[in-house]
Amino acid sequence: MVAGFVPFGAGSIIERDRSSHGLMRVVSDTNPHQNVTFPSTSGTAHGYLAVPESGSGPGLIVIQEWWGLTDHIADVTNRFAAEGFVALAPDLYGGKTTHDADEAGKLMGELPVDQAATDLVGAVDFLLAHDAVTSSTVGAVGFCMGGGFVLVLAAQQGDRIGAAVPFYGVLKEEFPSFANLTAPLQGHFGETDQMADPASVAALAERIESESGVTPQFFTYPAGHAFFNDENHMGTYDKAQGEIAWNRTLEFLRANLR
Repeated sequence: MVAGFVPFGAGSIIERDRSSHGLMRVVSDTNPHQNVTFPSTSGTAHGYLAVPESGSGPGLIVIQEWWGLTDHIADVTNRFAAEGFVALAPDLYGGKTTHDADEAGKLMGELPVDQAATDLVGAVDFLLAHDAVTSSTVGAVGFCMGGGFVLVLAAQQGDRIGAAVPFYGVLKEEFPSFANLTAPLQGHFGETDQMADPASVAALAERIESESGVTPQFFTYPAGHAFFNDENHMGTYDKAQGEIAWNRTLEFLRANLR
């Protein structure tokens, strides 16, 4: 349990059963971490919301990896809340989670980018209207697939996004135009990542700056893909590099979310 935050809704949300880790299948169609709903143009979206013990703070969207809204993503959301953010992790898979790479790839492949973007816009609306949120913009942090969606969201929502942080962001299709992106941008990538390799990351940074005028602050680490994920499904977790990236992220968000 992470000290310094209050989960929104039933207190049992934070008493997570971690015994299912390692199952090689979709473990649930009803995610136990869901504790809020919010409207999106495609219907009703679900997510996990954690609020600081202080009761208020800047708004932050935490976007899942291809595994779904897992214990890890809920834990990261709690960690952000403990650091003073009102943190919301939308459930882009509608309750499904997996720890199997083939299943995860299938779930990601079946998720329409426009549907996910619609749900994420609903999350932005939800946070900006929430009484606990003190910032006039929201931040967005995402991992793997979620890192790709951070860039899509920042490009789509313009000045409603006050800070964007993709961790080893990937997308199953070409990124859209970045012409509308205005948010300060910090990214974290692994030098040996074959899913977001250094050459592709450099090309992405060049394209973002060319199209938006925003110069991304992209850091590279002596690590592989998903080096921040301490569930370590891919065997690439690096605690030391993950802590460096975490501290940089907190400093960046605090500097830019008001």
